[in-house]
Amino acid sequence: MCGIAGFWQAPGARAADPAAIARAMADTLIHRGPDDAGVWVDLEAGIALAHRRLSIVDLSPEGHQPMRSASGRYVTVFNGEIYNYRSLRAELEAEGAAPQWRGHSDTEVLLAAIERWGLEAALRRFVGMFAFALWDAQARALHLVRDRMGEKPLYYGWAGNALVFASELKAICAYPGFRRDVDPDALALYLRYGCVPAPYAIFAGTNKLLPGTILRIEARDLLVRRHPVLQPYWTLAGATTDGVRTLSTGSAKVLTDELDKALRAAVAGQMVADVPLGAFLSGGVDSSTVVALMQVQSSRPVRSFSIGFSESDYDEAGHAKRVARHLGTDHCELYVTSRDALAVVPSLPVMYDEPFADSSQVPTFLVSRLARQSVTVSLSGDGGDELFGGYNRHRWGRSLRRWLGWAPGGLRRGLARGVASRPPADWDRTFARLSALLPRGLRYKAAGDKLHKLAGLLSADSDETLYQLMVSFWPDGVARRAAGYPLPPGWIAHGTPAALRSMPERMMYLDALGYLPDDILVKVDRAAMSVSLETRVPLLDHRVVELAWRLPLRMKLHGGQGKWLLRQVLYRYVPRELIERPKQGFAVPLDSWLRGPLRDWAEALLDERRLAREGFLDPALIRKRWQEHLSGARNWQHHLWIALMFQAWLDQWRSSPA
Repeated sequence: MCGIAGFWQAPGARAADPAAIARAMADTLIHRGPDDAGVWVDLEAGIALAHRRLSIVDLSPEGHQPMRSASGRYVTVFNGEIYNYRSLRAELEAEGAAPQWRGHSDTEVLLAAIERWGLEAALRRFVGMFAFALWDAQARALHLVRDRMGEKPLYYGWAGNALVFASELKAICAYPGFRRDVDPDALALYLRYGCVPAPYAIFAGTNKLLPGTILRIEARDLLVRRHPVLQPYWTLAGATTDGVRTLSTGSAKVLTDELDKALRAAVAGQMVADVPLGAFLSGGVDSSTVVALMQVQSSRPVRSFSIGFSESDYDEAGHAKRVARHLGTDHCELYVTSRDALAVVPSLPVMYDEPFADSSQVPTFLVSRLARQSVTVSLSGDGGDELFGGYNRHRWGRSLRRWLGWAPGGLRRGLARGVASRPPADWDRTFARLSALLPRGLRYKAAGDKLHKLAGLLSADSDETLYQLMVSFWPDGVARRAAGYPLPPGWIAHGTPAALRSMPERMMYLDALGYLPDDILVKVDRAAMSVSLETRVPLLDHRVVELAWRLPLRMKLHGGQGKWLLRQVLYRYVPRELIERPKQGFAVPLDSWLRGPLRDWAEALLDERRLAREGFLDPALIRKRWQEHLSGARNWQHHLWIALMFQAWLDQWRSSPA
């Protein structure tokens, strides 16, 4: 895992010392690559590439980047891993197309593969996570490439007559003359989703490269600042369409065998490293499956890591410990106090560069910091919910939509008012008293919050509106400078593939297309890389993704339970009783923190006069929800965290050098 940066300057706008600029950009990414650094410049072409290296495979100087291909045609800076690089290397050798190898890095194999098969054909062969820049000296063209599912980040934009790009925005901000004007549409989207979805970025004129996409720009495009050509080489829409049209018809056992085999192969491929390796373990289905498949294929105890909180409603460390004991891993857990967690909050704007408001960013950072004390690479279980139907909305969204279809509007509005009239804490107490009488599937933690959110969904009049309400936070209008809420290409505005006929499938598709790369994977990447830890996500091996879409929906949602087939794989290695419990998530007690130790900090950021002076957020709406939260009338923790993370980011952005 590394950090990349660079730029391509048009003639007439060349900097005096491009190498120094590129080096300064890369130095902002030292956390992504503390082991080595390099810069390559072609003064005549005006191109500069810079790299910060976290050494994982081939620790020798032969893995140094920027790296030039054997013929000299291509130069690359690469962030990520090509997990099947050894088999590709053997294939090149068998075809007589291998260069005189300098080392054994996957970057060298990447360059040789592109020289042999061309960029798109090589990408179709790659199994991995990556973001890289490729300069083609022969064609005088620059390519930026991102992996299929969006595990690794890549930003690009214009600064004067130069195209600039980097793994993180802080590196682009280091380019002289880059303008840091807040994009009002990106801000509006952030307030709705709690993250800035691709292709938007928080600064105007800057974008995130979409997953599975090649950006190509040639010299003639650079001269007129023409928008680069964007070409997908793999799409989730294509994978889902192909999958549902060729659904597997085998028995539950046959499909469990098939999924088990695919997951074993993905996990084994991602256990290759020349440095210590471990895994995050929460004790849930996804992380337990990954760790179980690591352990069964390892000759020594796998190192596993979890953190716990003193607040019992948010503590999963005990579950993780029992799973680790059963599997025989070398388990490390750390119980953190609220003070430990709160100490992370001031660093979040720097860590994430853009406003980002998934509050599980805090425990994700803490477990990453814990793991980094022992390992350099950690596998995680992210992706299981999106691929196998793990979110509550996947299970009960269809039933809710069916109910909304026949219930009169007046009845729905009255029910919503009735639910909202009681604070979430009252509903929590009611559900606690009734817990023994309720079916296991209805024993939710934070039941009051879920009921209040349900009340907000009762106005939905279509599947699309219902999903939009499920994943949205602030309503239209809170962003004062935005004309409206433009939707990211490929999201709800563009619909879902016609082959997806059921609501759960459409929701899973949209989650995998948007929420997964723009929230979950951003959260993990920035938190882990802030402590120089590489994370790998075996469930997002594209072959596993394609297999998941070939599974019938009944193999995912079965008997009122999500991730059914994935659970059947897990139960081959871990007893059912260690796993079966209500879904908890990787959360923090944000609601009580905002009323307690974070109250003064939040009050300063949400000061009405400050909000009015800055002009980004509607002061009246923000203050109303803040007062309702403080009084206990409503739990607006997530909405307020979104506003607070923007305000904290705004402070950091204004205080950092231009």
